Amino acid sequence: MTGARPPASSSPVPRNGAGWRVRIAVMTLICVAVATVWVTNSWLTERFTESTRNRAQVRLALYSGNVVSELQRASVVPLLLSRDPTLIGALNAGDYSKSSQRLISYLEEIGAASLLLLDRDGRVVAATDRSLLGAQHGKMAYFIEAQRANDTVFITSETEAGGIEFTYSRRMMSDREPIGVIVVEVDLQKFERSWAGIADAVLITDSEGKIILATEPRWRRLTIEQALEERSAPSAISRAIQATADWGVLPPDAYIMGEGVMRNEARIPFQGWRITSFTTYSSVRERVNGVLALEIMGFAMLLALSFYLLSRRALSRSILFQRESAELRRLNARLQREIAEREKVEKNLEVAEQTLAQSSKLAALGEMSAAVSHELNQPLAAMKTYLAGARLLLQRKRPEEALSSFQRIDDLIERMGAITRQLKSYARKGGEAFEPLDMRVSVSSALSMMEPQLKQRHVTINRVLPPDPVPVMADRIRLEQVIINLLRNALDATKDTEDAQIDLILSAGETATLTVRDNGHGIDDLESLFEPFYTTKPPGDGVGLGLAISSSIVADLGGRLTARNAAGGGAVFEVQLPILGEETAAAE
Repeated sequence: MTGARPPASSSPVPRNGAGWRVRIAVMTLICVAVATVWVTNSWLTERFTESTRNRAQVRLALYSGNVVSELQRASVVPLLLSRDPTLIGALNAGDYSKSSQRLISYLEEIGAASLLLLDRDGRVVAATDRSLLGAQHGKMAYFIEAQRANDTVFITSETEAGGIEFTYSRRMMSDREPIGVIVVEVDLQKFERSWAGIADAVLITDSEGKIILATEPRWRRLTIEQALEERSAPSAISRAIQATADWGVLPPDAYIMGEGVMRNEARIPFQGWRITSFTTYSSVRERVNGVLALEIMGFAMLLALSFYLLSRRALSRSILFQRESAELRRLNARLQREIAEREKVEKNLEVAEQTLAQSSKLAALGEMSAAVSHELNQPLAAMKTYLAGARLLLQRKRPEEALSSFQRIDDLIERMGAITRQLKSYARKGGEAFEPLDMRVSVSSALSMMEPQLKQRHVTINRVLPPDPVPVMADRIRLEQVIINLLRNALDATKDTEDAQIDLILSAGETATLTVRDNGHGIDDLESLFEPFYTTKPPGDGVGLGLAISSSIVADLGGRLTARNAAGGGAVFEVQLPILGEETAAAE
């Protein structure tokens, strides 16, 4: 009896020492996890924020170039029209029966908002809008300044409806005597309409710091500081600051309604104008949270594995203690110790299972949050565009067309509902959103998004789609981005082509092949086509990044993007992606 007691009394000492070592190891692991997540958050936030800022500055340069190009193109129109012999003859003879029709014939070719012909007294004698005929504009700034100047005059004025009008005007001369003024209104509001579909809030200020163009009409005639002090939450500001919060590592550039946003500015080389954009941090948040979720899940799995190994070690120790004692007198004590050890093991296993389950829930929650934010942004932006269009159609008393916009909004709501219902079946890894999809749906969706641009051009669209689905594994948003880029290039290539035509042909064989063919001027340099910053467009119309980005996206999707000149003229682009078969689906 006395010889068997020392082992029993000495056994708790190593167990207590092992318990302290386990606690220290667990606390060390938790501290390492917290430090790793903190450092990763700081480093990735700085890196992704800089990347987002660079992309925002590139977009700002594109917007600035488009505005300057439009102004330069419209600046030569008054000079040409002031030398038109027909208009000069009408002013000399006082016969304006054909003058309005001649201005209307110029309007579509010039691309201006409207044209006015004023006589020497400031009366409208010819106009593309016939309702203005006979109106007195003698007190308008563009008439007075044009009479005083010998060159073309640019005037910015506020309309009665609260909008801003941009006009070029020039004095018309006959026998060295002024006989009238030609006025060309520049349509800069189309840039506001094009900016309405983006996530950035964009505005342009004049030399006095007043806002003259903006994604929000209520900002006009205010300074930037006054616009930032607006208390209500209009649509563009909501898009600019949605899901945006202050970051502890990098302070925001500006605050809108108490929320931080990234501010970028650039100079427009025209009369001291400047362009400013406010960009959301939501993309940075999504990418950083995706990496942090993976790190947290990895540390949780490591902690669960540690608990499992410790429980296995405790179980082995209890079995070893049972085998060491063979004395019949201590059989009952050994059985009791065995029962106690087994209960302890079961409790440890239960704790480990609960910890692993909670970690899995946290990881799933992070992935689902990133998925919801990414998948619902596109329908929300499209809904905003259709709402703006419906509002404009109702103002113009065109309810039938407005109902069509409401039907599209209803379809987008159904699409958002389908996204939330199918979210658990998605597999999100590192910011990519690969999923099985029908390529026909992506083509139709891209055409729907391009509908406003297509309506502005007389282009024949020939769409050939197979009757059966064409399944591929891809990121739906990025695939639609590629198709939209190819459609925009085709539209630009057929800008000067009569009977413009674009063919979209989707076929399924060993690969899914989408062919985009136009009857434009073709491609001069095929070897440099996909290089960054290579472009054949005039300065201000593009920087040559569209095809380079599209080629990179298709390569990431496991396919390839090729281009060639068609035999009968024009260019042909082909997007080839792997067909999603049963074996490919199982591998994915």
